[in-house]
Amino acid sequence: MTGNDRRLSTFPAFFNVAGHKVAVFGNGDEAFAKTRLLANTAAAIIVYADKPEAAFSAYLHQNGIATVPAIYEKRQLEGATLVFAATGEAELDARIVTDARAVRIPANAVDQPDYCDFLTPALVNRAPVAVAIGTEGAGPVLAQMIRARVDQMLSPSLGPLAQLAESYRGAVDKVLPRGATRRRFWRNFFSGSVRDAVENHDTAAAQRAATQLLHRTGKAEGYVWLVGAGPGAEDLLTLRAQRVLMEADVILYDALVPETIVDMGRRDAERISVGKRKGCHSKSQDEINDLLVELAQRGRRVVRLKSGDPLIYGRAAEEMSALRDAGIGYEIVPGITSAFAAAADFELPLTLRGVASSLVFTTGHDLKGKVLPDWAKLAVSGATIAVYMGRTVAASVAGRLIESGLASDTAVAIVENASRTDRALFHCTLRELPQIENLTRLSGPVMVIIGDAVAGANFEHSTPLSAAVEQFAAA
Repeated sequence: MTGNDRRLSTFPAFFNVAGHKVAVFGNGDEAFAKTRLLANTAAAIIVYADKPEAAFSAYLHQNGIATVPAIYEKRQLEGATLVFAATGEAELDARIVTDARAVRIPANAVDQPDYCDFLTPALVNRAPVAVAIGTEGAGPVLAQMIRARVDQMLSPSLGPLAQLAESYRGAVDKVLPRGATRRRFWRNFFSGSVRDAVENHDTAAAQRAATQLLHRTGKAEGYVWLVGAGPGAEDLLTLRAQRVLMEADVILYDALVPETIVDMGRRDAERISVGKRKGCHSKSQDEINDLLVELAQRGRRVVRLKSGDPLIYGRAAEEMSALRDAGIGYEIVPGITSAFAAAADFELPLTLRGVASSLVFTTGHDLKGKVLPDWAKLAVSGATIAVYMGRTVAASVAGRLIESGLASDTAVAIVENASRTDRALFHCTLRELPQIENLTRLSGPVMVIIGDAVAGANFEHSTPLSAAVEQFAAA
């Protein structure tokens, strides 16, 4: 099951409880735990506990938390913003929640999902920054494990840095225009000298750095990232690609890039599909080049998102040339190319000691001309050949390679939708490869890998091509 196959049953949100009454009912560990969690906030906590356990009682006294030594009465709910029923008695907790719901107060009964209007998360507190981790009750221990890892990742200075940012927000709104210029300021604020000064506990230096940054941040300059989205699986996207997607004002993406990866961009980023699927281009390459230049000249920060790696059959050369001619700054963010993902799916060594010491990337269309490409000779000497977009030219590829001297029984691996959950794996020999053109149900990108090294692949999870063609013909 992928992340998009199931939707959350709860909506993550933060309640404003500063100065508002939050009522906790109970004497034992559960009431104690909810009270400690609430103590991270500025809520006016009132604990209703007629016989609090010793440790709980000591905590309430030491922290000055208001305590009412009384059994539950409905009138105790008056004025509450939130209610926690943690008495340890299921029927009583259910009654407290029912009474709270009757007067429209959100309530939570410990370990009773049907009596929970909200769930309490595992919390990482860097006030005013908070990270809340929830599992909808499926795995509280898992939530605590995640909380521990996030807690280690976040610097203790994050809270003071956010507080300083809050104090500058009004000045930033007055001085800097909305959009890319303002975002650029905040990116530098949270990642440069201001942050360093806060981490060194030098508040005065942090304020000086923030003020200098505010007054030297001018009109935002446009910038372009040519980003490889990888073969399709979102967890194969690089960390750098994820970072720049979050920085982009505009995302231009190809048809083969999955929506789940496009959605990793900033929520308010503009998204533009530029097609680029075989036989169905929504924009020409020249139009894409012009659009990249136009957007960057308007001060936008642009991610050009391409399937696989941008430097392998990604038309990056034309885009880089257009950006250089226009004086636009740009950066290449590599991605995992489909040949590597397909080889991983097959557990196939692309190079193999004593068998294959070189690797060739080609589109197969190179073999349709009258002149045999130089790389075809490499196949005979043991090179592994990775053919991109190879389904429709399979007969030409097989015929020309056999003509150049490659054995007709050379092993071939075929992968549709490499790395994705819907991938399909087939194997055959070079003389059988033309049969793939009859397998018209293959609608995703197809990678064909040819060579002696392919014989070292794991064929347990792949289907003989001849059998797949027979099954398709019989369907």
